[in-house]
Amino acid sequence: MSTLNCELKVDLGDRSYSIYIGEGLHSDAEYYRRCIKGGQVMVVTNETIAPLYLEQTIAALDGFDVAQVVLPDGEVYKTLDVLNAIYTVLLEKRFNRKCTLIALGGGVVGDMAGFAAATYQRGVAFVQVPTTLLSQVDSSVGGKTGVNHALGKNMIGAFHQPLAVLADTATLKTLDDRQFSSGLAEIIKYGLIADADFFVWLEAHMDALLERDACSLATAIERSCRCKAGVVAADEKEAGQRALLNLGHTFGHAIETGMGYGEWLHGEAVATGMCMAADLSHRLGWLTTSELERTCQLIKRAGLPVTPPAAMSPEQFLALMAVDKKVLGNNLRLVLLKAIGRSLVTEDFDLAKLNETLAEYGR
Repeated sequence: MSTLNCELKVDLGDRSYSIYIGEGLHSDAEYYRRCIKGGQVMVVTNETIAPLYLEQTIAALDGFDVAQVVLPDGEVYKTLDVLNAIYTVLLEKRFNRKCTLIALGGGVVGDMAGFAAATYQRGVAFVQVPTTLLSQVDSSVGGKTGVNHALGKNMIGAFHQPLAVLADTATLKTLDDRQFSSGLAEIIKYGLIADADFFVWLEAHMDALLERDACSLATAIERSCRCKAGVVAADEKEAGQRALLNLGHTFGHAIETGMGYGEWLHGEAVATGMCMAADLSHRLGWLTTSELERTCQLIKRAGLPVTPPAAMSPEQFLALMAVDKKVLGNNLRLVLLKAIGRSLVTEDFDLAKLNETLAEYGR
């Protein structure tokens, strides 16, 4: 029996869809029947999630022609080679263009299943069933899909919106503390980029979130998804405003690539990246000393790192940041803060100040 806390709408015209937030949704047949139109369904998951939730999910798909793919778990497997396992089963089972893929797992599963759906027979439907905090508040919403390349994170991908997002908060009970904190990084991001009141709420409720208080979690997930849904509806393919969602990501992706995928979790790298972006914003005279301290303090309270790995040099950061998708015409664009709750995307900043930040964090 499932419990629905709320339903949010991502308004994209004929590609609009609902985000359902509640407990027990991954095994509730009603939600699948509500959005799946064809008879063929493939569940894509990984070897960690499969023993926990795959059987229940398949049971909820009774009446459909169901196939499954269980991928190895980890960011290091988010590659074109591993992606081929999905295509192979789709072809072996003779799935047609009216099939639906279900992404049951965290951000890696969602990105890979979504990219497979975007490209199989030039595009088929898919449903996001995120099972980690990070994927529930970020990667499952907005239609970004893709895989990594050795030279850059998420450099091969497509925009492909899901039919629905089923954010089952009950799955968060099985997350380890490190993965849970990784998700908190993306929640903090929403307060920093667009909602100062939410940031203040997070300062007051961080202890409750770390204790996994159900009411506090539901509120944080809803407010995060509401923020992202609004940004995506205004700028689906990142022509402008949507890039604000990448606060900390240019620094963070450099850490993930430089250290080797999987050594640092995505949220850990983004957390440090947000501290670095806040530091640069402070050096540019935009963020007060108090706001910089509050930003880094909240990130630290969430159990996240606030400094990059010692092995990362300023030169390596610059080289890897130059490969970022936000680089246009050889100009590095960064998401920076004018204040807590107010952000901008800019390439108009003093490069010497960026070098000061990299030197400070590279000590």
